[in-house]
Amino acid sequence: MEQFRNIGIIGRMGSARVLDTIRRLKRYLIGRHLHVILEDTIAEMLPGHNLQTSSRKLLGEVCDLVIVVGGDGSMLGAARALAQHNVPVLGINRGSLGFLTDILPEQLEAQISEVLAGNYTVEQRFLLETEVRRDGVPIGQGDALNDVVLHPGKSTRMIEFELFIDGQFVYSLKADGLIIATPTGSTAYALSAGGPIMHPRLDAIVIVPMYPHTLSSRPIVVDADSELKVVVSENMNIYPLVSCDGQSHVTCAPGDTLHIQRKPQKLRLIHPLDHNFYAVCRDKLGWGSRLGQDHK
Repeated sequence: MEQFRNIGIIGRMGSARVLDTIRRLKRYLIGRHLHVILEDTIAEMLPGHNLQTSSRKLLGEVCDLVIVVGGDGSMLGAARALAQHNVPVLGINRGSLGFLTDILPEQLEAQISEVLAGNYTVEQRFLLETEVRRDGVPIGQGDALNDVVLHPGKSTRMIEFELFIDGQFVYSLKADGLIIATPTGSTAYALSAGGPIMHPRLDAIVIVPMYPHTLSSRPIVVDADSELKVVVSENMNIYPLVSCDGQSHVTCAPGDTLHIQRKPQKLRLIHPLDHNFYAVCRDKLGWGSRLGQDHK
């Protein structure tokens, strides 16, 4: 296992609980004689820290490990910035769900100690890269760990589009939108829209229509190496949006095309040894426990 000496810390802004956890994490790591580097935006909220600071983009170049304190949304933002650097990322949950940030604050010292001792597992999570083109010319792009969503924005009207997979026409559809999700994103927006739960190790992409006009339009699971193209109908007078992880947006015009494929670089996500995807699903989604048992 890797030896972690230079450890970066990223935190969600605007949360007193996150700042408290970062202070505690910082003290613990310094007590272990490790080199701690704070993301510059969170460092501004910690006056007198006396630590090296760095932009999020550069953290991936100078750190052996980056710890994200926050919720899954914080991890999504960090993933898009850090995946290209192949730096492992660990999450401390200060959000609500915690599918990606799975260390609880009360277990911080014990779990971090195990990770530093080499007792952890690493998951490779792939991202999607998307590009919007107008008359063949790129006008916007973005990356997503969870999902790429085509939606009508502030309009309440349906949008119409065509879907192509690996150059083959699949269907045209009127719907409230279309969600294209990774296995990581299958427990997020896609799940709310009726999509399947996919194990994170699956090499697949799920395509989920949002409230389609035809009830026979169901989610489709395709190989992760597939190249997807969505053509926005020219016969519309609304301008739909393309969102990547709900955090970056590109406005489309009628006739624009959306191109989605797997990003070459992957996120290296660290988990404690006792991490169990199905246990996380039971906890977060309220699944039933073993018959005759209150837990597990």
